[in-house]
Amino acid sequence: MYLPTMYDLPSENPEAPDMPDQFHTWQSELLTQTFVTPCYPENQMLIASDLYLYYDPANVKFYKRPNWFVVLNVPHLYKNQDERYSYVFWDEKEIPFLVVELLSQSTKKEDLGMSVRKAEQIPTKWEVYETILGVPYYAIYSRSEKLRIFKLINHKYREIFLTKQFYWFPEIELYLGLWNGTYNARKRTWLRWYDREHHLIPTHAECAAAEKKRADELALIIQKMGINLQDVK
Repeated sequence: MYLPTMYDLPSENPEAPDMPDQFHTWQSELLTQTFVTPCYPENQMLIASDLYLYYDPANVKFYKRPNWFVVLNVPHLYKNQDERYSYVFWDEKEIPFLVVELLSQSTKKEDLGMSVRKAEQIPTKWEVYETILGVPYYAIYSRSEKLRIFKLINHKYREIFLTKQFYWFPEIELYLGLWNGTYNARKRTWLRWYDREHHLIPTHAECAAAEKKRADELALIIQKMGINLQDVK
């Protein structure tokens, strides 16, 4: 039986069709947990998902809400150490380094720069990222398991041809690429970060599992050797 989704049902909230579903939420979490770069300390980067990005000081109510983005050389928190409620470009003056949009049917044309707006309408995502802000990198990932990377060259986005669905970012010394595995009990192809040796950067759960495995292996070795830890103490 087909069950309707939030994209099918009407809502009193006009923002509802664009609110994140489980895939969008988990995929953004996975990108955040595995974004560990040797080039910048954690407290000097803003890593955000579905955070309002205000971009035009002449139209202060205009915003976009990228599925995931990172800004380098800015504090993770506000200057008063409070958590962020938005990112106001003209206040902090650092352009996001990378924006990632996760395609959905309701936003596909706008995400891909295929929509045409009327003069009275607000700028599209593509216009904001490419022309107004000039975000250096724009990545798009869809449930069809295809990664597309656009790089700003001469003020225009040019798509990078990916032979193996991986892309190296020299500025942060990380690869962004696909991974077929299980996250939050859901096995599928995910988008995540790799280090310069092309090793997976582990999630919190993967780190905990690896630590438990090491502890269990050590306990087994000690048991086989017949060592009593109380005697060692």
